[in-house]
Amino acid sequence: MSWYLLALKKYAVFSGRSQRSEYWYFVLFYLLIFIALCVVDWLVGTFSPSAEIGLLSGVFSLAMVIPSIAVAARRLHDTDRSGWWQLLSLIPLIGVIVLIVFLAQDSKPGENKYGPNPKMIT
Repeated sequence: MSWYLLALKKYAVFSGRSQRSEYWYFVLFYLLIFIALCVVDWLVGTFSPSAEIGLLSGVFSLAMVIPSIAVAARRLHDTDRSGWWQLLSLIPLIGVIVLIVFLAQDSKPGENKYGPNPKMIT
């Protein structure tokens, strides 16, 4: 949970680098909270079948757009790639697969143009 909160503290920070742990724990907790809010929406009756999203889960998703993009950009920086590589997700299927591979790769050792390696900072 601390990794998720760390990513939220850097709400709109697009510079620097993020470890794999920070990114993937952010994704995990995002999904868990989103699923829980979908269940609450369904139980309370605020889920819209035509829109396929509920009120609470929709508001949560909108609030998490900027942190999601920011943490993914920092994660790509850690692999020595620009945050603009996120645009690959606009290419159906193949773009998403390539982006997941990039996000799952290990950090580039040492310092790169985006800053020092976060694994080496204590």
